[in-house]
Amino acid sequence: MTSETGSTATADTAGPGPAPIRFNPFSAEFRRDPYPLYRQLRQAQPVHRTLGMWVLTRHADVQGVLRDRTFSAGLIPQLISRQANRLAHDNVARIVRLGKKSLVFTDNPDHARLRALVNRVFTAQEIVKLRPRISAVAEQLVAQAWDDGGMDAVADFAALLPVTIMCDWMALPDGLRERVGQWTHDIRFLLEPGLMKAGDFTHVCDVVEEFADALDDVVAQRRSRPGDDLITQLLAAATGGGDTLSDEELVFVCIMCFVAGNETTKSLIGNGLRALLAHPDQGALLHRRPELAKSTVDEALRYDSPLQLTKRLATRDVEIDGKQIRAGEQILLCLGAANRDPAVFSRPDEFDITRDTKGHLAFGYGMHGCLGGLLAQLQAEVAFERLYRRPQRLKLRTEELDWQDHSFIVRGLKHLPVSLEPLPSGSLRPMEGEW
Repeated sequence: MTSETGSTATADTAGPGPAPIRFNPFSAEFRRDPYPLYRQLRQAQPVHRTLGMWVLTRHADVQGVLRDRTFSAGLIPQLISRQANRLAHDNVARIVRLGKKSLVFTDNPDHARLRALVNRVFTAQEIVKLRPRISAVAEQLVAQAWDDGGMDAVADFAALLPVTIMCDWMALPDGLRERVGQWTHDIRFLLEPGLMKAGDFTHVCDVVEEFADALDDVVAQRRSRPGDDLITQLLAAATGGGDTLSDEELVFVCIMCFVAGNETTKSLIGNGLRALLAHPDQGALLHRRPELAKSTVDEALRYDSPLQLTKRLATRDVEIDGKQIRAGEQILLCLGAANRDPAVFSRPDEFDITRDTKGHLAFGYGMHGCLGGLLAQLQAEVAFERLYRRPQRLKLRTEELDWQDHSFIVRGLKHLPVSLEPLPSGSLRPMEGEW
């Protein structure tokens, strides 16, 4: 694999025991289907070392590290600062602060403080209020696809829904909405700074400055003229002691809502739809029982997790599965492998939208559990409802699927071309309140 420093990794070969299994998440074979390799690693080398990095694949081990707060999530800010120090540009200060002050990357006490404030807005009650708008946007996109006789379900649907909903929730002005999607794509490297070359880092710094400046103006407007939107709610969020987010912290929250939320939600919808198409019996079941949309999302998260990998840094010496991990060493947690662990999930390689998926780690676990998980689930649930409530079914146009290769932590399709065909008679039951 390529480590966060950009070097090619091979498993260590020193010492007795079975021949090491090559772990290369950049290979076309791994991108196409990582699960056979995960299975081999769980069985033969569940905790193994690759260029000084420990790779964990069993559910118990992955969850144990996520639960243990002595493992740090602060590796990415270190890498961003290291990149910035190599470049004597004037625009690196903001991206360094973004790395150090974003929920995704912080440890306590900063994380606890920020989470206490942001959690007051990202509540289940607030997310549920977004359902009518999510339904309206999803229905509009689906109606267009049906008019066209098909669509690229990634580019024309899964990619558009989450960015549209987040722009709506923030009530961003039209001129800004037009640019957010490209900005989000450009600065996705923030989640994997070790992949950035010098030119990439310079561009990301420029985009972060532009994105933050634009949001600065929006925050100033909402401070003087509050509305009923996410930014206004974040401005009003306060702890019992009167602590609030600074304007820059609020801007960073908004940027990371797009960076951390858009790509994963797009991949959740795309991966879930691909699984339904690859398992027509499950698609037919969802057509008959649209109330299974929520459990379909849960199974999609487990079966083909959009976030496959995440990293932690050991801050103390610790033993895992008899292996000695030293303070300062990196640990790569394979969420996708943990979610196919037969010790937790029976028949883990089967896609079953009726299964109990309790315990999946697609949204992480513990203090760094995904802030936007409820919103991602709701959008995917509505997406599947809208796609599987109509009297036609989707059909995959190609056998050769193209998986994205710009990230090694996110698994998702570049394209998912689908067409329409009639459903067999009697195979659809309308949703309550529809038709």
